Amino acid sequence: MQKRNILQKNYTSNQKIYQLKLPFDIDCIIPENDSVRLLIQFVEEMDLTELYSTYFKIRENQVPPMNMLKIMLYAYMNGFYSSRDIEIAYRRDINFMFLLEGASAPDHSTFARFRSLHFAPCAEKILAEITNFLYEIGEISGIEDNNQI
Repeated sequence: MQKRNILQKNYTSNQKIYQLKLPFDIDCIIPENDSVRLLIQFVEEMDLTELYSTYFKIRENQVPPMNMLKIMLYAYMNGFYSSRDIEIAYRRDINFMFLLEGASAPDHSTFARFRSLHFAPCAEKILAEITNFLYEIGEISGIEDNNQI
């Protein structure tokens, strides 16, 4: 029997295996005063008929339009504008996972399609409503001019 000479070191022979342990309920990790909770509360109180009117049919396995709006707004709040960057953030960040409500993260083309087909037609109205809400609760300040900020 011949002895084999191994020319490279085996770096994995002493490697420990780590199991990531996260609670099943992500809700307990996110603080009560986190901006993601404020966003969820606000979007759920919004009138989204204009957003829903851009859909012909909503499939069962599709991420609901309200959740997609939450995802896009939270991504914009945190400086993620590229659909690929948003996809990566949703696979890595607990706050983004919280917005998905246990569903798997959509791919970058789903984000891009939502932004161009559904969010763009009603973006001005939605963003104006967000701005007015933030002004009312004192998060931003500005001069009112004809009911616009």
